[in-house]
Amino acid sequence: MKSETQGNLLILDDVKKSFGDLVVLNGISAGIRRGELVTFIGPSGCGKSTLLNLIAGFVPLDGGSIILDGEEISNRLPNKRKIGMVFQSYALFPHLSVEENIGYSLKIRRFKKEKIHKRVQELLNFIQLQGIGKKRIGLLSGGQQQRVALARAICFEPSILLMDEPLSNLDANLRIQMREELIRIKEELSLTMVFVTHDQEEAMSIADRVFIIKDGKIEQEGVPREIYEFPATEFVAKFVGYVNLIGLNVESISPSTNTAVLEGHIGRFIVSFKDIKIKVGDNVKMVLRPEHIDMYSQDKMEKSKEDNLIKGEVSNALYTGSMVRYIVMNKGQKLIVDVSDPQKRGIFEIGDKVSLAVPRDIHLLKEKQ
Repeated sequence: MKSETQGNLLILDDVKKSFGDLVVLNGISAGIRRGELVTFIGPSGCGKSTLLNLIAGFVPLDGGSIILDGEEISNRLPNKRKIGMVFQSYALFPHLSVEENIGYSLKIRRFKKEKIHKRVQELLNFIQLQGIGKKRIGLLSGGQQQRVALARAICFEPSILLMDEPLSNLDANLRIQMREELIRIKEELSLTMVFVTHDQEEAMSIADRVFIIKDGKIEQEGVPREIYEFPATEFVAKFVGYVNLIGLNVESISPSTNTAVLEGHIGRFIVSFKDIKIKVGDNVKMVLRPEHIDMYSQDKMEKSKEDNLIKGEVSNALYTGSMVRYIVMNKGQKLIVDVSDPQKRGIFEIGDKVSLAVPRDIHLLKEKQ
């Protein structure tokens, strides 16, 4: 009898894979819940696409096990796993029509023509491509091809849908539209999705949970906000978005208020800290996201207290319309500062003297001894 383990539809248990002497996955363990959309991200070569191919059955495991809906599937052929997959290249059949592409999985499973036709028409309506079922794939736009690939992958109602960088071939605006479309499809069909991408923003914007892979292992997993605001390691902090990592020394601690005084070459900071055990004398790194910094002219801040202020000089400014990304230098330390709504707040020029205000509620990473 089928059963789920601890609420997970898909379980990866100590999954390992090597190609010759190259260890690609070195013990991946994770659980994906029914109806959840999870993303696996990491640098090139970290093993994220290999992981999808192992789940789908396209390459054999070297160790560990894969359990889907309570059943061990590690040794099953791909067509026996009830798993749909959307490839980066879409892998559509150019000699077949849109309808024939979508219905292909049902045809090879020997479904009756009437049922295939009905299901294909349902999916054409669902992906909002009514009226183009007879067209050849080569006549479709990139976005239309992406929708056809999605429809083909879910046509036979798989237990889980795997997606290997499916939006990478689309332009920026279309990618955003397709992200919204994926969320709609997931919600309306209650689909479970495993999504692999190298695009951190893409991963964070669509995922219920994010898994960060480094050197064949999971470095951290959590909801997108947790990953971004509370990275467990320096690698995660740097990999997900822009970050300023400032090395400091713990000068004093107030246990009753969970505050600490930190000193470094660029200033003195009084901060609140959580979920980290530190003591006086420890070296820590302050995780400071560019948008968490308030930026003022030094003239305006002359009479302010020096705590939690960094003085510097603007060395570069990148205007993007809704935001300006500044590079501020202080004693050789480069700091990235994002200032939103520059039309109202004004724009600093290269060479301007500025003061950067750092919030007290900040995430710290303890440096390894």
